[in-house]
Order: sequence, then C-alpha cells, then structure tokens
Amino acid sequence: MEEFHKTRRLPPYVFEQVNRLKAKARAAGADIIDLGMGNPDLPTPQHIVEKLTETVQNPRTHRYSASKGIPGLRKAQAAYYGRRFGVKLDPDSQVVATLGSKEGFANMAQAITAPGDVVLAPNPSYPIHTFGFLMAGAAIRAIPAEPGPDVFHALERAVIHSVPKPIAIILCYPANPTAYCADLDFYRDIVAFARKHEIFILSDLAYSEIYFTDTPPPSVLQVPGAMDVTAEFTSLSKTFSMPGWRMGFAVGNERLIAALARVKSYLDYGAFTPIQVAAAAALNGPDDCIVETRAIYKKRRDVVIDSFSRAGWEIPAPDASMFIWAPIPEKFRSLGSLEFSKLLLEKAEVAVAPGIGFGEYGDDFVRIGLVENEQRLRQAARNIRRFLETADETLQNVVPLGASR
Repeated sequence: MEEFHKTRRLPPYVFEQVNRLKAKARAAGADIIDLGMGNPDLPTPQHIVEKLTETVQNPRTHRYSASKGIPGLRKAQAAYYGRRFGVKLDPDSQVVATLGSKEGFANMAQAITAPGDVVLAPNPSYPIHTFGFLMAGAAIRAIPAEPGPDVFHALERAVIHSVPKPIAIILCYPANPTAYCADLDFYRDIVAFARKHEIFILSDLAYSEIYFTDTPPPSVLQVPGAMDVTAEFTSLSKTFSMPGWRMGFAVGNERLIAALARVKSYLDYGAFTPIQVAAAAALNGPDDCIVETRAIYKKRRDVVIDSFSRAGWEIPAPDASMFIWAPIPEKFRSLGSLEFSKLLLEKAEVAVAPGIGFGEYGDDFVRIGLVENEQRLRQAARNIRRFLETADETLQNVVPLGASR
C-alpha cells in the first residue's frame, strides 16, 4: 500500500519496535520494569484534583472552551513567569495554552513553516522538535545538543550554507533526552546570533522545575531582547505530575504567539474547561508539591547511578530532568541502541528508550526514565547485573562482544 506524502517523510517510529516486544513479553508473563517512556508515575497533587472535581460539577464548564486558554489560566501562566524568571508577559498577547508542549511545537511548525524552509534542531533531540517541522514541509539541519562553542560553529555554517536561510533554531534545556543544561551566558549568545540573522528561537522548557543543583534552569526569555525573536514552551506534565491532562503553554514573541493561536483556532476548542481551571489552581497554588516531586526524582536518580554502577554499568549523573542519558556499555556498543534495548528487554526484563530514536547521534546511548519507585529501580539494577555477569557465556555465539566500531 502506497504511503501518503506526509507519512512518507517520517522514518519508522523506533520506539514502537521496543513497545511491541515489551507487550509480547508481558503477555507471556514477564515482569517488565518499564523505564522507557517518560510517563510520570507520581499522582497529581490533591488540591489540583479537588479543583477539577469542584469545577466539573458546574454544567456550564462542559461547553466548548477557549482555544487559546481561558483568561484566568493565561494570567496564571504570566504570573508564574514573573515569579520564577522575572519575565513580564501580557496574558492576552504573549500567552497561549496548548494541549501539552508537544502539540504546541507541532502547531507552531504548521503556523510558521513554508515548504522547503530550513530549521536548526539539536541531534539527539525529542522527536517532535524535528518531526513536527518535517510534517510541515521543512528541511532539518542538525546542530550539537550539548551547549557550547560547537553549537555556534554549527550555527555559523548553517547560515552560510543553507538556502534558504534558516527560519528557526530549536532549543531544549534541560534537554530531553540528554539532560544537558544551559546557562544565561549561552542564551545571551544564542539571542544575539538569532537577532543578528533574523532567526526565530523556539525553546522547549518542559523540565524547568526538575533540577538537582542549587541553580534553577533559566528561561531564554530572561535575556534582554529575547522577546523579539523567541517563543518558549512549557508543560505541567512533569512539574505537577499531570501528563494525561495535556496542559502546556507557549509564551513570548507576539507575532509567533498570534500565529500559533490562529492555527489552533481552526483545529481545536482548547482543553476541557475544568482542566484549565485546575491548571490555573496548580500555577497559583503552593509550590510544596513541586519541591517534593523534585526530591523524589533526585532520590531516584541517585539510586540508579549507585545501583547500576554496582551492577557494572557506569553512568554519569544528570543535573536535571527525569531522564538519565546512559552510554551503552563498551562491549555492547557495536550493537547500536535499538539492538541493545531489545537485549535488555529479553535478558534483563528492563525496558529503556533506544538513543537512535532521538537522532542518529544518539545511537551510542539509551535513555532511562525515572518513572518507577526506588525498589523497582534497584530490582532493575539486579536484573542488569545478572545479565552483565553472564553475557560473556550466554551471548558469545550471538553477539560479537569483543567487537568495536
């Protein structure tokens, strides 16, 4: 069967191969410890659930809602940016509510992209950062994911050699999947570059509140002049453990926000009003739940780093996000991330996300999600230890363990 034009531009969804094997193993009775999907397992704070329950009792809230978000929600997001980042936003012209940051990115791509446009995106990176623009007809040019001088070398080359000139630079810090973090000095240089070359910045800040150092991740909008060229996307999914609620935001440059709001007005009526009211309660409420969530993820990170190290898998500790970007053990690296992920699933009953799913430069890594409790994470480490200790005997005729790339 011939594929349609837009789906033909999309590569096979790598994660689906692991998901099929995971489902098959579970159907056969295997106890799979799933660290593959970034699906928060913590409950949504009670005061947010109670606000949803209260609001849904009013039949008027069951009607169509506002595509760009109800006024109270947009005001709450503007107030959050003022408290957290010292950034002043007009809730009417510089804030739009989205159905999660993923939908916001995808519809921004539809709003600003013409066929053949060039977009600069990190590699490896969260898939929507590239696929959203591919579906809109753009061409993607890769830049390094780690913030530093190499990013600017790549940006300069892209401006010189790309025809047409790039329209946008995608940023994501704390990064998914790599957990890299950027500071304000890096953002200042990016903003100066974007303004000089009249290129938009689209920043994904979904993990702004999941950090483990004394320095909270900044927003690029804190940089003077950033508002001229930048739209930034945030989400309540991780901050308030609300992934299934599908609530996020785009904020920043009025032209970009207006374009997104216009496209969305043709496509949706916004999230269910009680969800928007509860989301406003989350943003306006106490931050004790955020502090508690952050502490839980930090403990889980420490458990993985310690227990996996004891199991024989040395992994660097990330400073932020709910993910660990783990280099594949040397003896398995020649397999690539997809085959190694399949091996872990079959031999250790642990599911991880293969790095190749985030771009070709991620193929020496897997992403581990901190989405199980500490006991289950330690169990995963025990399973992996048994696998690593017996691999030389059990896999020698199947996998060339001594091989290297």
